[in-house]
Amino acid sequence: MRLVFLTQDDPFYLARNIDYLVKHLPPYAEVVATVVFDVSPFGKRESFTDKMKKTLDIFGLPFFVRYGVKFVKSKLDPRNNVRKVLEGFKIPLIQIEGNINKDENLAKIKAYQPDLLVSIAGNQIFRQKLLDTATHGCINLHTALLPKYRGLMPSFWVLRHNEKRTGVSVFFVDEGIDSGPILVQNPVEIGNMSQEELIHVTKKMGMDAILEAIDKIHSGNYQLQKNDASQMTYFTFPTKEDVQAFKAAGKKFY
Repeated sequence: MRLVFLTQDDPFYLARNIDYLVKHLPPYAEVVATVVFDVSPFGKRESFTDKMKKTLDIFGLPFFVRYGVKFVKSKLDPRNNVRKVLEGFKIPLIQIEGNINKDENLAKIKAYQPDLLVSIAGNQIFRQKLLDTATHGCINLHTALLPKYRGLMPSFWVLRHNEKRTGVSVFFVDEGIDSGPILVQNPVEIGNMSQEELIHVTKKMGMDAILEAIDKIHSGNYQLQKNDASQMTYFTFPTKEDVQAFKAAGKKFY
């Protein structure tokens, strides 16, 4: 099974998890290429300076300093660099220009003859022509129990709303946002975890869920779970007021 990964250059959590995922792929699966989008933690393209200002304004100085230091350290450690990890596996990078759905970008992806696209923090809307470049379409990891908590930063929002459990969902991508039918879904109790701890736990769970999903697709033996739009909740990037409510509820970022 020929896989093409669609991911982003996240400096905090993704590189080590992608390393784990590639190392644990079954013998029949091979990552033949990867698209690495520019990192966009706020769900849209912004300059680095604007991202810094927004982080400081919304999350406050202690959060800003902690993750600023982590960001600098990540730049010095190739294990935290998505591109370096992929390079270590000799996985080709597909260089795209602008929106991934442009015909010239689709042609580059299709040239690798993918059986399955695997989106891990892919940060663009995928159109049907892209999904059709792979025999089995595209799966995506979302670190929440869909249809609840669609959208951005589910680890923040489940804590903000004092959920007792969350989980991971791997679903077939359609043209909506986190709206396709669910292939794998696994829960976890939140307990007293901070957001950082919850991200680490659900990212690792997510890699195992992707492996499970790949195996199901390869075998052809699976049943899909409806991603019921009537039960959905959807969240965007938090405001300063949301962060204040998060802290007032006794939740911790780290």
